[in-house]
Amino acid sequence: MSLSQLELQHARTHLSPLRKNFKKYLWFYLLAAPGMLYFIVFKYFPMWGVLLAFQDYSPFLGFSKSPWVGLQQFRDFFSNEAFFLLLRNTLMLSLFNLLFYFPFVILLAIMLSELRSAAFKKIIQTVVYLPHFLSWVVVVGITFIFFGPSGVINHYLGSMIGKELAFMTGTEWFRSLAVFQSIWKDAGWGTIIFLAAIAGVNPELYEAATMDGAGRWRRIWHITLPGIKSTIIILLVIRLGHLMDSNFMQVFLMTNPLNQEVSDVIDLYVYRVGLTEAHFSYGVAAGLFNSIIGLILVLLSNHLAKKAGEDGVF
Repeated sequence: MSLSQLELQHARTHLSPLRKNFKKYLWFYLLAAPGMLYFIVFKYFPMWGVLLAFQDYSPFLGFSKSPWVGLQQFRDFFSNEAFFLLLRNTLMLSLFNLLFYFPFVILLAIMLSELRSAAFKKIIQTVVYLPHFLSWVVVVGITFIFFGPSGVINHYLGSMIGKELAFMTGTEWFRSLAVFQSIWKDAGWGTIIFLAAIAGVNPELYEAATMDGAGRWRRIWHITLPGIKSTIIILLVIRLGHLMDSNFMQVFLMTNPLNQEVSDVIDLYVYRVGLTEAHFSYGVAAGLFNSIIGLILVLLSNHLAKKAGEDGVF
């Protein structure tokens, strides 16, 4: 038998288990195919576009003929006087969401799990889930109705204390309103994973704790929270990876010239400079910086989670 025939036989031997697994799990692969196709087409394939960050891209010259400038776009971005303002606004808005939204989701999930009436629980879950299906245009529109200069709240404040507050047209309330919007819109939807994790806690632990005289708060503190600790850490690692990502649509709709000092974040800056002003390479460089910092945060938080004895995301 020749060398080529041996190599072919060796290759067939290794492919045989793969073929068997593929036939065995064919329907699972077909079920996963649309999701995999989505990520390939919309996540992985566009990644070649990061090359623009190292070019002085011109639509008239195209990718192949646009001159390479190395790290010049990054140097221009870091030396821009707006860089630290953008970085501060992005981090502050994300940290506010992390400090208030994330714990609130856990608290809401625990509160829902403690409801004993199944009918009442379903009603509450439906009520807190519904805002998730509203677009940010509707959510911001509702915010303007209540908190705008001529909104409901300012109408009552004007009649009661003779003073209106600049909720939407000032810098003091922007972050608070943004966090409040996120909690109202997505907190209910965010409880789904935590409710599933709580449902997986062994009910015998609660029964034993009740027999030992533990009250509801003791059971939550010593059984529920430790039981979902790994889920909390995994979701926290994932959320830290998005620390540099602001909710573009929300910020875009909430921003106006009067609150731009605190609302101008990197994502909005990339849109404004990269697209509307047609500085494509500069905008890609700013967006790539955002992504790299997010990747570093994911790797770092995942490493710290493993050091603490927990299972990380990978």
